[in-house]
Amino acid sequence: MLLRTFPRFITTIMPATRSSTRSATATPLKRKGQKKRPSTPSKLPKKAKRLATAVATQDDFIPADGLLTFSFEEAKRHLIQADERFEDVFNRVDCKPFQELEQLHPFMCFLSALLRFLGQQISWMAARSIRHRFIRLYDETIPEKWSDYSGSFFPTAENVAETDIPKLRSAGLSQRKAEYILDLAARFSDGRLSAKKLMESTDEELAEMLLEVRGVGRVIDMFAIFSLRRPDILPVGDLGVQRGLVRWVLSQHSSTYSYTISPEKDKAASPEKKKGKKSKAKEDEDTLPVFGQAEESPQTPPAAEDASAVVPLPPTFTPSIKRTLEKTPPALPALPQGLSVSELKSRLDGKKKVKGALLSPQHMEELTESWKPYRSLGVYYMWSLADAEV
Repeated sequence: MLLRTFPRFITTIMPATRSSTRSATATPLKRKGQKKRPSTPSKLPKKAKRLATAVATQDDFIPADGLLTFSFEEAKRHLIQADERFEDVFNRVDCKPFQELEQLHPFMCFLSALLRFLGQQISWMAARSIRHRFIRLYDETIPEKWSDYSGSFFPTAENVAETDIPKLRSAGLSQRKAEYILDLAARFSDGRLSAKKLMESTDEELAEMLLEVRGVGRVIDMFAIFSLRRPDILPVGDLGVQRGLVRWVLSQHSSTYSYTISPEKDKAASPEKKKGKKSKAKEDEDTLPVFGQAEESPQTPPAAEDASAVVPLPPTFTPSIKRTLEKTPPALPALPQGLSVSELKSRLDGKKKVKGALLSPQHMEELTESWKPYRSLGVYYMWSLADAEV
């Protein structure tokens, strides 16, 4: 599943040209001694005119109030009832995809996600550079270095659909990847995909529509969760989610294991930990992007008035600590057939992966059965555990 950050959503792709009350065919008047006027938009080359008039309309967006189709508070209560440890996680990590909503431009998000995952064989920095070179194909006034650019320009589906493959390849894309991008752009351009269709589709209809797009693969589940905010999506093939889920299950069934939240995501983590070296897992192919969100910046807690006012961090949650606070330990859910604590430990250590996976789709379904119909929220937190130390 991708780019980790995206530009703020925009309502226009290029500045509107100034309208004129004169007829388009009228000959402009020229006074004696008057200097020659610079070229106006009406004298731009034919292709440039198409780019200047291709702007995003409101129909290209999904409004923020149209994204969340369920009660977030009810979803929290359900997950906490299914597993009380979720209360601790909700208090320490914001569920950003379902709490920070803003209008969505599906084509922009999907294409950015596709560009991110098409670059999984290379580093995150290289993938971001390719994305920047891609948008510069449609606006050469953008600085050559992505680090020098802070704008929000993004080409429309119509613009991209009219691009030839050699031009796309000049941005660093292969022939096959360029074909994938053109196929996606064509579908948004001719109406086979649209904001309205995506918003009104069921999960099954959404998967059917997006599976027809060439090369999307695993991007579908990530797009459904982080862009469309679908509440009950389980990406069974994502290694990041699998790794987090194994840690989550082991911390419940083994006193020697505990789940640990990445300091960069934990609101209770100290500023020193937040400034620590980022985990390499952020560049691995099994991490999940947060579509449509601005790049995370560490949140520094307000300074305490004195040393005695500093609140110590809560201890890492472990089953043994929780059980000592209760007279009657809760009954642990049985592990699916074929799984045991020792088996899960071996898989987490990389000794007994099953066809390259930590969990089979069936085991993931069984382990998250009690999360339904809000598995997407649980998935987001499993990703938060994926790069933590055990």
